[in-house]
Amino acid sequence: MKFDSRRRPSALAASMLVLAALLSFSPANDCRAADATARRKVVIDQDAFGPAGSNLQAILMLLQAKDVEVLGITIPSGDGWRDEEVSHTLRLLEIAKRTEIPVYPGAVFPLINTQSRTKRWEELYGKLFYKGAWTETWPAEGAVRRTPYHADPYLVPPSPAGQPTIRPAHESAASFLSRVVHEFPGQVTVITAGPLTNIALTSRLDPQFSSLAKELVFMGGSFNPTPADNPFAAEYVNATRREFNMRFDPEAASMVLHEPWKKITEIPIDPTTRTFFKPEFIREVAKGQAPFDAYLGQFGQSYPMWDELTVAVWLDPSIVTRSKTLLVDVDTSFTAGYGSTLSWAPDEGPGLGERAVSVVFDVDVPRLERMAIALLKAPTPAH
Repeated sequence: MKFDSRRRPSALAASMLVLAALLSFSPANDCRAADATARRKVVIDQDAFGPAGSNLQAILMLLQAKDVEVLGITIPSGDGWRDEEVSHTLRLLEIAKRTEIPVYPGAVFPLINTQSRTKRWEELYGKLFYKGAWTETWPAEGAVRRTPYHADPYLVPPSPAGQPTIRPAHESAASFLSRVVHEFPGQVTVITAGPLTNIALTSRLDPQFSSLAKELVFMGGSFNPTPADNPFAAEYVNATRREFNMRFDPEAASMVLHEPWKKITEIPIDPTTRTFFKPEFIREVAKGQAPFDAYLGQFGQSYPMWDELTVAVWLDPSIVTRSKTLLVDVDTSFTAGYGSTLSWAPDEGPGLGERAVSVVFDVDVPRLERMAIALLKAPTPAH
């Protein structure tokens, strides 16, 4: 059979094909491929009340980390109602120019706890300092509540940062969480910095969920914190085992802490009491190169660095200076201790399925501050 000479590639074309093939296997391409596969996969579960503040700054830190792939953000009610938090998150992603990150609406209400049950509890055991979406009178600790109290969970008041033009994903938070750990078994870290309702629901809908995840990192609980020198200490100074995230949905927290995770890291109130996102930090970040820095400069508030610390511990565990392995649970009895942290030494628990938890008790605060400011000021990384 004779080939048509018109269909033969020229010498130059043949050389180009060989060169392209060689380049496709060059060290530079190998490095880029390795970088892509080496990026740590994470899902952020966050009660993202805003604008700005600890909740949203923690999200931004993960978006800014070069070695991290944020697969999605799931939203439960907590500091605010779910739909308002979803709106804040979408607007944040627009400002950050990261609209490719999907946002999944999650639980509107805790599993069992309600506002009326919380009011009855207060009649029996005393007033709570902070109740998140149920907080009718904002604590006088110097922070600004962005929107007035409203009992309607589906009301989304106008945000001073503007309304988003993008929409959340149609898939539910629980469906997404389950799907993504099946898609990437053993590779996905779940970082949750709000109530654990979404995580509990997913665990019940998919019994394989927790065992397929790489690890759980959560902000919540309180052990024996040293009172801070700011008014936020009022939340725990007379109730050292009480913390909002666990108290808002104790049943969810207890369920999650009995799941067969490969690894659990807990960042309680204790290491956060020496942290504070000072006004000078806000001014410093506002001068940065990220597209959201002007937003943080305009709407930033000074809080303890609850959620930033949680993210930082995962990004760089070497900032931890003291931790301890404990068995941890949350009190679900409707008593004065409802929502309080329970803990035992590894061999002293009641034997009801408690899981070993690595509890962070102290960190290198100057390093934490430098890390947070550097990430929030940096140009948006390639993604």
